[in-house]
Amino acid sequence: MKKTTGTDPEITRTWRPATQAVRAGTHRSEHGETSEALYLTSGFTYDSAEEVAARFAGEASGMQYSRFKNPTVEMLQQRIAAMEGAEACLVQASGMAAMTSALLAMLSAGDHVVAGRAAFGSCRWILDNVLNRFGITHTAIDGTDNAAWEAAIRSETKAFFFETPANPTMDLVDLEFVCGLARNRGITTVVDNAFATPVLQRPMDFGADVVAYSATKLMDGQGRVMAGAVCASQQWIEEVLSPFQRNTGPICAPFNAWVVMKGLETLPLRAPAQSAAALQVARFLEERGLRVLHPGLPSHPQHDLCQRQMSAAGPIFAFFAPGGQSQAMALCNALELIDISNNIGDSKSLLCHPASTTHYNMGAQGRAEAGIEDGMLRLNVGLEDPRDLIDDLDRALGRIGL
Repeated sequence: MKKTTGTDPEITRTWRPATQAVRAGTHRSEHGETSEALYLTSGFTYDSAEEVAARFAGEASGMQYSRFKNPTVEMLQQRIAAMEGAEACLVQASGMAAMTSALLAMLSAGDHVVAGRAAFGSCRWILDNVLNRFGITHTAIDGTDNAAWEAAIRSETKAFFFETPANPTMDLVDLEFVCGLARNRGITTVVDNAFATPVLQRPMDFGADVVAYSATKLMDGQGRVMAGAVCASQQWIEEVLSPFQRNTGPICAPFNAWVVMKGLETLPLRAPAQSAAALQVARFLEERGLRVLHPGLPSHPQHDLCQRQMSAAGPIFAFFAPGGQSQAMALCNALELIDISNNIGDSKSLLCHPASTTHYNMGAQGRAEAGIEDGMLRLNVGLEDPRDLIDDLDRALGRIGL
């Protein structure tokens, strides 16, 4: 590959996903390095005062300041955009920085958002406790109910915001219907695709306008750094998100961007492998008599929708301890191999109790409305042999009398 081949979208968009994950966005310096260069610099120098003036005036391309643009960060942005099938991408310091930026950059006082009720706790907190302080209202609905989206629209509705699959209930939103509805009404759809990544689901293929990520999760995939990403049209990125990000500063650090790039190289291998292992573990738990929420199982109420819009259901699912929170925590404590952790997307298998961790701040009523029960457990299946995970769960279930 030539030094700038990876930065030419006319070329990279013709590559298949695995090739994009390894090479898209790569820009080699004069040294011709094989691994992407890591530019740990806050600022840049110029050969003349006229050159820097031209860059700040937008009359010349090039770097100005790493809060605006950085070569390593730029490579990651181009790679994610290529994988997503998006015209452009900006990466942020974390997944929540991405979600917050995507919403605040385009909303103003008096605007209204329709949001899926099942969501990550911090996303719900942004809707409930941040947007309303700026005069932005929202309506939380059952995202699985197509009719509910249309019924919630007001004249001032500017955005639909939802996760699919949702954290941790694994609710799915019908992307084709909801995105089509939004487009017909002039509403912008913002989809949190962190549980799937573009390897398993590409919301823009179904009409989504904006796709946001916690790149901390599967994109990094090894629990190393925090990062987020927002993909959209070139116009939306340049006119809506870029000015907000440039002036408020939620940019991703160059080192974190470099680590995520390394993670993306193996994402097309990891995501399907972890999805297959998760389905195997979910089947075991269901056969053991536990209630399991996994869209890949025929027992899931949206199994058919999962098959239509996802290539695989992903490595994360939920199941329930019938004895409630105390039994759920006892199961966590009885495990020997699987770690207790509130993270997801890792190559290591991780288990958490959402009601006391990731969704605790929603309060009991909020959790009940979102379908998060006290006995619910969320499992991220990693890259271990699934038979060892099943053995660990089998032992732990026996120890607590299940």
